[in-house]
Amino acid sequence: MAASAPVSGAGCPDTPERPRLAVSSCLLGEAVRYDGGHKRDSYVQGVLGQWFELVPICPEVGIGLGVPRAPIHLQRIDGELRVRGSRDAGLDVTDRLAGYADTMAPQLAQVSGYVLKARSPSCGMERVRVHGESGKTGVGAYAAAVMQRFPLLPAEEEGRLNDPRLRENFIVRVLAHARWQALLAEPLSPAALMQFHARHKLLLLAHNQAGYRRLGPLVAAARKKTIVKDTEIYGHEFMKVLKNPAGRRGHTNVLQHLMGYLKRQLEPGDKAELLETIDEFRAGRLPLAAPLTLLRHHFRRHPHDYVAGQVYMAPHPAELALCQHHQ
Repeated sequence: MAASAPVSGAGCPDTPERPRLAVSSCLLGEAVRYDGGHKRDSYVQGVLGQWFELVPICPEVGIGLGVPRAPIHLQRIDGELRVRGSRDAGLDVTDRLAGYADTMAPQLAQVSGYVLKARSPSCGMERVRVHGESGKTGVGAYAAAVMQRFPLLPAEEEGRLNDPRLRENFIVRVLAHARWQALLAEPLSPAALMQFHARHKLLLLAHNQAGYRRLGPLVAAARKKTIVKDTEIYGHEFMKVLKNPAGRRGHTNVLQHLMGYLKRQLEPGDKAELLETIDEFRAGRLPLAAPLTLLRHHFRRHPHDYVAGQVYMAPHPAELALCQHHQ
């Protein structure tokens, strides 16, 4: 199932247009469920489909289970979680589902994120019910294999995307991963890695100050003869830092940092208004969009090259309105 026509303007200008996003096929309305139905998700298909190229994947169909099919569930056998038939105890597809992650590896290496079906014994990332064990949960066999093979790949379940903070963090990570993939597609060099890091400094600072400090020395130590390994190490730490959702404290720190670049340009009244807006955000009375919009207004009047190059100023398409919620 393909997404709708291309839409330009996906956040900052160096983000690839329409990054590829793997999605559990049933979430896109494809009738691939065990009962012949689907679990179409309007946000994934209707909203994310405008900004990403959606790549449908159904591991159950991929390993030949067919539609309709016998239902399956997680079950602990000799201490190990297995995916077995709910009605046919002789049916065990654990290894086939895990192996499908290897089969799909070439395609998954080309996507920038993954939206998985929650509570599925194949695709659930967490809290998948373990049959016969009250209150016990596990991870779907296919999802576990994908996350192990692609640890940098941003992955989320469709249900968790209803949480505004998790939704924004996921999209920020997907777009950051797309830029990272674009960097890897070009000839690697210490200068290119340094430039990439410089563009993401404020975004990293908002997400995790300690992680931000760890990344600086990694970039400074990068050398031409070891650039492949240096870049790999940086990439793992980069995506790890962004996995921490940015909170009010981190954002406030960055907003105040940005205001410092305007201290000589703003009139007293404008400065007082900006300070008040940032403080109102810090206190939880305004969404992040309020101080960001005001800062963008002032930087249009007083351009600054460093700020203009920061991903933080436009980490995702404005039309997604991800900064409207209170974090």
